Amino acid sequence: MPVFRAIFLLLIALAIPASPARAAPAADYLAPDSEARWVPFELTAGNQIRFRTLLDGKWIDAMLDTGVTDTAVSARYARRHGMKPLVRGRADAIGGGVALSWAALSRVEVGGLVRTGGRIAIIEADPRVTGTQPADLFVGSDLLAAHALDIDYDARRFRLLPSGRMPFRGATAALTLAERTGLYLTELNLGGQRLRPMIVDTGDGSMVTLTRAAWARIDAGDARLTTAIAYGLGGMVETELAIASTLRLATLAHAEVELRIEPDTGFSGRKGAAGRIGGGLLRRHRVLLDPRAGRMIVSRSEADLAPLVRSTSGLMVAQHDDRLRVLHVMRGSPAAASGWRAGEEICAVDRNPVAADYAASPLASWPVGRIGRIVLLGLCDGGERRLTLARFY
Repeated sequence: MPVFRAIFLLLIALAIPASPARAAPAADYLAPDSEARWVPFELTAGNQIRFRTLLDGKWIDAMLDTGVTDTAVSARYARRHGMKPLVRGRADAIGGGVALSWAALSRVEVGGLVRTGGRIAIIEADPRVTGTQPADLFVGSDLLAAHALDIDYDARRFRLLPSGRMPFRGATAALTLAERTGLYLTELNLGGQRLRPMIVDTGDGSMVTLTRAAWARIDAGDARLTTAIAYGLGGMVETELAIASTLRLATLAHAEVELRIEPDTGFSGRKGAAGRIGGGLLRRHRVLLDPRAGRMIVSRSEADLAPLVRSTSGLMVAQHDDRLRVLHVMRGSPAAASGWRAGEEICAVDRNPVAADYAASPLASWPVGRIGRIVLLGLCDGGERRLTLARFY
């Protein structure tokens, strides 16, 4: 059972400015049999597409991230493998600015696509952005946008195809690239309002994020707001959180969609967008992203049948060895009413100790448990507290 906690809501988006890095000209090659070259992936707890690929002849853990303008490698990996920076600077990312430099690229392979030459960014990212299993390569729109990207979330695989291919039937929406940033842009309908442009970001684990100005435009009905946190390349972000009763992506209607509402000075607003569509919503479809052909195609996947998971406790936690650390207490929640604070540590749930396999065990479902359930939480200082679960947003 999925569990609502902060590490399930990772955000990755990076807009890297142009740089005069000295490198050989880039050359791309898409194999004639690219349709057969599916890349298997793991869908992480944060709804991110994680896979293995080759960078300069070495295997590397990668994320497929249309929210990254230029393909980037972690500074940790660059140091380990002796990648020499050519130019240094900073980039704008979710959570704030990040340090970066540029290095020459020899070869990168993604499915049937090979790029030789060109440049690659080296970024100093918040290590929490990829969860408990770090990734070192963020494959961005500079590699992806000239092709059709087919993501089969049900089968946990993706492939790159020549632009213009339509490997499956589905609902179609317009898809373009932002001129300056190269971000993927589309639109959606929410609360009777057509919202555009919306950034399509496969590296953002949330469902939908809106600027406060976009939120003010829609008819939210009786939606109640709470708060939540997530992590971007630039660090932690706190947003407001609500549930939308109806949302339309292309011609497909969705009920109960989680919305994050960020300040107008947040990443989407700084890029001139109304918000972002993230992996939390994309994963409920099979998706074709083909900005060169000007379209996004979506068809419902098996995951779209799953009910929305929402917190009934108000505690967003992360496991550290034999304890759960409270990262955030959601506004208006049972935990907030009980006086919980960020930084407190839990060592037992219903008198069961937090073990190494906690995250994969049924015990971990308590933060989203049945309304009315009373959970006994053992603090690491020896105290105990009871928490009654309730619907609060």
